[in-house]
Amino acid sequence: MSAATGGSGGGRRGRRGGRRRGVMSEINVTPFVDVMLVLLIIFMVAAPMLTVGVPIDLPETRAQPMSAQTQPITISVQPDGRVFIQETEITPQEVVPKLQAIAQTGYEERIFVKADKTADYGAVMKIMALISSAGFKNIGLVTAQETGA
Repeated sequence: MSAATGGSGGGRRGRRGGRRRGVMSEINVTPFVDVMLVLLIIFMVAAPMLTVGVPIDLPETRAQPMSAQTQPITISVQPDGRVFIQETEITPQEVVPKLQAIAQTGYEERIFVKADKTADYGAVMKIMALISSAGFKNIGLVTAQETGA
């Protein structure tokens, strides 16, 4: 009789108090990996859409990049002579009025001129002369960092 009573009571006690499950200390990484894969796909799809601008094949130099605190106004000259201010196409005669309208710091505004390396040198110099004759002082030419030796 004692064997039957002790066996059933001991079994219950053994399940309750004898072996307790400890705190699970491992991280379930499956949701983390799922979220990372979704973010990776989103960024891979969205990244090409973030590069907005006028496609220009810039000449390369060994000059170091300039550090900038404010965003400069960019004027681009295409190989066929078309002129863009930021991403908006304008005529060369509109360069000075548009610059004066959007220059936040007046004639001290930084202006970057980007020209395709196959663009006509005369067209680029004409645009720079217009900007300079209007009174703007901070004019810079943009080039790509030279690759290779």
